[in-house]
Amino acid sequence: MSDKKANDTMEKLVSLCKRRGYVFPSSEIYGGLGSCWDYGPLGAELKRNIKTYWWDAMTNRRDDVEGLDAAILMHPQVWVTSGHVANFTDPLIDCKTCKGRFRADKLAECRCPIKPSKTPLECGGELTEARKFNLMFKTFMGPVEDETAVVYMRPETAQGIYVNFLNVKNSSRQKIPFGIAQIGKAFRNEITPGNFIFRTREFEQMEMQFFIHPSEDDKWFEYWREERWKWYQGLGIKMDKLRWHQHGKDELAHYAKAAFDIEYEYPFGWSELEGVHNRTDFDLGRHQEATKKDLRYFDERFTEKFVPYIIETSAGCDRTLLTVLVDGYDEIEVNGEQRVFLRLSPKIAPIKAAIFPLVKKDGMPEYANKVYNDLRRKFKVFYDESGAVGRRYARMDEAGCPYCITIDGDTLKDDTMTLRDRDTMQQSRLKVGEIIAFLDEKVNG
Repeated sequence: MSDKKANDTMEKLVSLCKRRGYVFPSSEIYGGLGSCWDYGPLGAELKRNIKTYWWDAMTNRRDDVEGLDAAILMHPQVWVTSGHVANFTDPLIDCKTCKGRFRADKLAECRCPIKPSKTPLECGGELTEARKFNLMFKTFMGPVEDETAVVYMRPETAQGIYVNFLNVKNSSRQKIPFGIAQIGKAFRNEITPGNFIFRTREFEQMEMQFFIHPSEDDKWFEYWREERWKWYQGLGIKMDKLRWHQHGKDELAHYAKAAFDIEYEYPFGWSELEGVHNRTDFDLGRHQEATKKDLRYFDERFTEKFVPYIIETSAGCDRTLLTVLVDGYDEIEVNGEQRVFLRLSPKIAPIKAAIFPLVKKDGMPEYANKVYNDLRRKFKVFYDESGAVGRRYARMDEAGCPYCITIDGDTLKDDTMTLRDRDTMQQSRLKVGEIIAFLDEKVNG
C-alpha cells in the first residue's frame, strides 16, 4: 500500500473513531498530549469486550490458568533484577537541524517534522550519534523526592506474575504445567510513538505466563502458538492479513530460546500483534538469585526440583482493538451512495443490536421500547427513532452494530419484527424470543 493510501486510510479511521465515540485525543481541549488517547463510549465498550473475550478464553474455559491483578507500582529492585533499569533502552538520535528525536533503528519509518514527506535519512538534517535512551517512567513514592524514593511505572505486566509465582501456586494448589494470566496497564517512554493507538506511552497488556518442566518446552511452545492463532480466528480477523514472524538470532532477547510474532498487515505495513516466547528459566532464576527465595518446583514425574521454564503469550489490548477496527473498516457503494461499514464481530461489537420503530406513531415506539428493555437485560443494545430507517441503518453500520431490528405495522399484528444483518443485508422476521436466542448464539456461541 502506498504511503498516501495508507495515510488516507488511517485518517479516515481516526475520523470515524472520533465521530462515533471510539477514540478521542487525550486532553483535547488543552491541545492534546502526544500519543495519548481516551476511549469514548463505544471504544470503552469494545475494549472491555476484547478483554472479556481474552480472559474468558484464557481462564474461564481452562483449568490450568489462574488470574492475577498485580500492582502497577512494584519494589524498584524488581526492575533492577529483571534487567530493565540497565538494559530497557532504545537507540536515540537527535537532528541538530529540526531538533527532532528519533529511534536510530526506525529512521526509515520516521518523518521529519519540518519536511513530513521525508524521513530523517532524506531531509538533509545533521544527525547525532546514537545513544541509549531508557524507556522506564520514573516517579517518587512518599513525601521526599530523592533517589531513595524512586519507583517505576511498570513497562510490562509479566514481572508482577513472576514475583507472585509462589503465591498463586500455593493458594490455587495448581501443579505444573499451569499458567498465570493478567490484564493491566503498562508504561513506556517511547521515543517515536505513533500510528494512532498502535504505539503509545500508556497502554494495556493481556499477558499469560505458562510454567513448565524444561524438557517439555518445545511441546508447550507449539501448543500456545496454535491456541493464540485460533483466538484471532475467533475474533473474525481476515486470516490472509495475519502471518507468523520468527525471530532470528539477531532479534532474540538474550533470555529467549525461541520467539514468534503474530503480525497483521496494517495500512502502514506488517507489524507485531502478539508475541509468543520461550523465556526459559531466566526470569524466575534471576528473582530467585536476588531474593534467595526458593522458586524451584518438585515434579513427581521427574523426581527433581527445577526452576520452571516459561512460555509467554503477550498481546496488547489497544493494538488488538486497532486491528479489529482496521480489519473491519469497509467502504462500499449502496444505492449510488458511498457508505462506511465497520464489520466488527458480534462477539466484541460494542452494540449488539439497534431497535427502531418504523414511525413514531401507531403504538410502534411503545412496542419498540418494550423490545429494547427486554433485550438490554442480556445485551448492549441501542434505541433510535430519529430519521428515516435507511439513515438509521447507515449510522449503526458505521458504528459497528451487527444487527438492526425494526418494528413496523405487521409487528403489532403478529409480534414479529424485521432483523437485518449488517454484513449480508439479509432480513428475516422473528419474534422477540427468537431474536434473543439468535443474538445469544452469535454473541456467546
